[in-house]
Amino acid sequence: MRTLISSAFVSLDGVMEAPGGEAGYRNAGWTFKDVEFVPEAFESKGREQEEAAAILMGRASYEAFSPVWPDMPEFARYKDMPKYVVSSGLTVDALVSNWGETTILRDLDEVAALKETDGGPIIVHGSAALNHGLADAGLVDRYHLLVFPLLLGAGKRLFPATDKDTQKLKLVEHAVYSNGLQMNVLDVVR
Repeated sequence: MRTLISSAFVSLDGVMEAPGGEAGYRNAGWTFKDVEFVPEAFESKGREQEEAAAILMGRASYEAFSPVWPDMPEFARYKDMPKYVVSSGLTVDALVSNWGETTILRDLDEVAALKETDGGPIIVHGSAALNHGLADAGLVDRYHLLVFPLLLGAGKRLFPATDKDTQKLKLVEHAVYSNGLQMNVLDVVR
């Protein structure tokens, strides 16, 4: 079974955001404007690309990343990596042509089937709504979190607000950086 990893920039109170920000709430842009940039804090993102074998996104994240990431040297490894987009409405003709193999999955059952295939880890970037569904369905195996020392209040949440049984996590890697960022790698305990 393949490991599904959710990777996110997240505030201490659970708000997630794409690097550099996204419109829609008052504190947008916090990932690079509110905390001093320390290069070593972001080295784990490069390691994620080396360890991942596929990338999984929701429609909105695909539409945000696909016009930009194919030409960015920082994400070169993702260009040739298989990509999967979970969407009930996205069509094949809406996929970009310069970002390698991309497959549309229509629901979480197809994500569960993908996890049963041969191959290495599948990484999820962004994709708040997809992360909620994956967590609720018990499909996330690991979290790679870069936790920012901020309380933001409003914004998209990484974790769903579903009333469910406690989910235990096991800290398997941790680092703290001079700017207060924490890198936490947590396995979901089953």
